[in-house]
Amino acid sequence: MAGFSVACVLSLLLSLFVTFHGSIASESRVLSQLNKAKGYYLTDEEHWFNQTIDHFSPTDHRVFEQRYYEYLDYFRVPDGPIFLMICGESTCNGIVNDYSAVLAKKFGAALISLEHRYYGKSSPFNVLTTENLRFLSSKQALFDLAVFRQYYQDSLNVKWNRSNIENPWFVFGVSYSGALSAWFRLKFPHLTCGSLASSGVVLSIFNFTEFDKQVGVSAGPDCKGALQEITRLVEQRLLDNEIAVKSLFGAEKLERNDDFLYLLADAAVTAFQYGNPDQLCVPLVDAKKSGKDLVDAYASYVKKYYINTPGQLETYDRRYLGNTTLSSDSGSRLWWYQVCTEVAYFQVAPSNDSIRSSKLDARYHLDLCRDVFGEDLYPDVYLTNIYYGGTRIAASKIIFTNGSQDPWRHASKQISSPDMPSCIISCHNCGHGSDMRGCPQSPLNLEGDAQNCTSPEAVHKVRHQIIEYMDLWLSQCHDTDA
Repeated sequence: MAGFSVACVLSLLLSLFVTFHGSIASESRVLSQLNKAKGYYLTDEEHWFNQTIDHFSPTDHRVFEQRYYEYLDYFRVPDGPIFLMICGESTCNGIVNDYSAVLAKKFGAALISLEHRYYGKSSPFNVLTTENLRFLSSKQALFDLAVFRQYYQDSLNVKWNRSNIENPWFVFGVSYSGALSAWFRLKFPHLTCGSLASSGVVLSIFNFTEFDKQVGVSAGPDCKGALQEITRLVEQRLLDNEIAVKSLFGAEKLERNDDFLYLLADAAVTAFQYGNPDQLCVPLVDAKKSGKDLVDAYASYVKKYYINTPGQLETYDRRYLGNTTLSSDSGSRLWWYQVCTEVAYFQVAPSNDSIRSSKLDARYHLDLCRDVFGEDLYPDVYLTNIYYGGTRIAASKIIFTNGSQDPWRHASKQISSPDMPSCIISCHNCGHGSDMRGCPQSPLNLEGDAQNCTSPEAVHKVRHQIIEYMDLWLSQCHDTDA
């Protein structure tokens, strides 16, 4: 990596940190491509334990092997805290060397990480039919975490020849796993001293119009206007010669025009979600001012920074998403199942002043769910929010953090409440998980280096608040045990 030019590094970062068609920033392609990057993982040594397939059945006793990792270099033996890093909607190839490593050093903590059921190597089934996916849900995943937490605590007690001893636990997550972190504290408060929900999307939303609106705010008026004009021009040109338009973007494999339009919308989102707004907006605004073809300018951006990652284009192909064979590329199908049954987050076009095409409505998403899974699936957003509380989550000792430019923050808790502080990190390139990963959200920024943020002090301020709350809540755990 040391031999890369700055331009090449930025290109790599933006192209790798992508959203799977409608997902919450699934990063499995990043992890797989940078699996051997020096220093990226604190550890990638695999461990396994037997997990129950169905936690809600009294008669189904089947189990599957679930993968986890542990890093004990900073652990204050034997009574230091345990930091549980929740893996989300992607392959989990190790414990990432992000800001959690800094926190572990400070608190003398062990770092452990559990791979989410079905993702990566932790799948109960070799064939991912719709029937076999019925055990894939946040509710099952939370019980996985609870069972694993007890298993690991017991293993430590055996290792240190102790009995009935509880180390203080703290739970971390970013994005969907940030929601899991908050929900774990809600549902199992006796198993953790507190949680950090970084960009934690705790509110399930059917028509997520605020997503597109935030992209417009983050882009600013000039870039927003350019993106809106691009959408109009592309829609017009698709009517005249769709093959030529798709070929310009290197996306001629996509048969459906609406899927192609979703790809174009996602490509713009990524720039703001992961802290690279200037990579997108500067050339577009320049092209508009100089009278150049905006569609050509945007196509250059999309090909250079978005779909140049192998397999990325296919995640917008319904035939690809319908593939039931378990593979390293199954993450997009798995996440779409959770989207279509549980959380939605349908990124639809607002009725007025939209950036994305008006064809990307709720019907588009529901049709995709049916085409991919072979039946009419409908996300029960109401039930999900009743079960967890949405942004009215009735829990305690959860830190919510969000980046000011991140469109996902509107599915998070942005208003502080007693015992649940909410912090917005405000800067030009503060996006998804900036408190844990810096700006841009970069796998090359080891230990979550914030120096590339336009306002590093904004990140440092929130990190200082995180440390203060963790220190208080961990000490209160010790007081309770005493």
